[in-house]
Amino acid sequence: MLAGAILTPAVRTLAHRWGALDHALSSRKIHGRPIPRLGGVAIVAAYFAPLLALYFVESDVGRRFWVDPARASGLIIGGLAIAALGVWDDVKGCNARQKFLVQFAVAGAMYAVGFRIDVLANPFGPPFPLGWLGLPFTMLWIAGVVNAMNLIDGLDGLAGGVALIAIATTFVIAVVNGDPLMMLFTSALAGAVLGFLFYNFNPASIFMGDTGSMFLGFVLAATAIQTHHKSSTAVAVLVPIIALGIPIADTLLAMLRRAARGVPMFSADRGHIHHRLLASGLTHRQTVLVLYGASIVLGAIAVVLSFSSGSQATWILLALAGTSFMALRQLGFISLKKVQMLLVDRRKNLDLRREIRRIGESLRETKRIEDLWVALRIASRAIGARAFALHLPEDAPGDPDERSEGFDDADTDLFRARYGLVPERHGDTHLELGWSDGRTVVDRDTEIAIELLCDHVSAALDRIEPASPTEAAVADDKVVVNLGRK
Repeated sequence: MLAGAILTPAVRTLAHRWGALDHALSSRKIHGRPIPRLGGVAIVAAYFAPLLALYFVESDVGRRFWVDPARASGLIIGGLAIAALGVWDDVKGCNARQKFLVQFAVAGAMYAVGFRIDVLANPFGPPFPLGWLGLPFTMLWIAGVVNAMNLIDGLDGLAGGVALIAIATTFVIAVVNGDPLMMLFTSALAGAVLGFLFYNFNPASIFMGDTGSMFLGFVLAATAIQTHHKSSTAVAVLVPIIALGIPIADTLLAMLRRAARGVPMFSADRGHIHHRLLASGLTHRQTVLVLYGASIVLGAIAVVLSFSSGSQATWILLALAGTSFMALRQLGFISLKKVQMLLVDRRKNLDLRREIRRIGESLRETKRIEDLWVALRIASRAIGARAFALHLPEDAPGDPDERSEGFDDADTDLFRARYGLVPERHGDTHLELGWSDGRTVVDRDTEIAIELLCDHVSAALDRIEPASPTEAAVADDKVVVNLGRK
């Protein structure tokens, strides 16, 4: 905790110096100013510093590493690999495919060193051995929890607090099972998170970013596997799922929601549990505290289940299922009236994505800025924008004479929005769009289509041939319309 409290402000200062900031260039972001997002580095460092020191200190605690070196080394090396992936994503950005590739590779390695799900408990009889299915089960569990923690990281202090409660639950069960190595790992993580939360609770001065959320998810997934693997309860496999109930439920709901609306599975939106609570009238801090309370209740249920018989567990799970159903219905996740609306939105979103995909295919081989400009004109009409502009750095390829259209003769009440070609990163290269239909915000479905378009435009710019010296000279005399309002 002390290491986290000391390292977090140091990382915050470095993030400001390096420009590693979250600029909130999306309607789903609720903070109104740039915030450093490398706080996960402080969590990782605060977690590993005292643990690694135990390798070199003669003590009963330190000897636990040498009793089971494979598990200890696997958790440390795997955690560093996930943390490195998070740092790369926070600084440079990486897509879902790249993330899953690394996550599944690390999960496979964890399976090899002993962190594995190889048996499913059966409350009505002997446990069911998974055999070769143990590997995919383990990989899906680790990758799933990693991404669940990433998805819930949407409010100040939310991911850290929920993780802290889940860590405490896992620690209690590790104590009951007599597993000192897992007790050591979970208590160290709890301290690192608590030290970081001093600066991350609302109003936050630093975010943990993907570095922190994915690292927390990884350690939680790995320690939960090992801790509950030793449990003799009939519902052992459900205990860690319930302890991590909030992030897991939020992830499953997000997948169902995006599939129903016809939007990309890994696109962000404002339909998460915390967004629904905010929309119900709760403040930022109240929403976080409500989810803390729900996590505490789920953690307590998980601990009780670990001591329950099969019949007792059945009644507890039925009560939990009924309560969860009512809570989700109250938040608007379960509503028959919205089915028809979802089908209409799905058709609209699929049509829009199909058009953006067609435009992207037309840009796949282009090497001229003129072709890119024609594609942008078609895309802006599909999105419903009246004006558009492509803002490039001074040394960008092509002829900047054709970078803006529709802004000069637009009404003064034209609504403008800017999107970086590298998502959520501030920079000179961005696409600006303008609408004159009276809107004051861009709905998330339209934003998702625009973000897909930005990916295609960014790839096309990498292929466009540099301008000739004459064209570059002409470009120096041109002025591009600056951004109005977000």
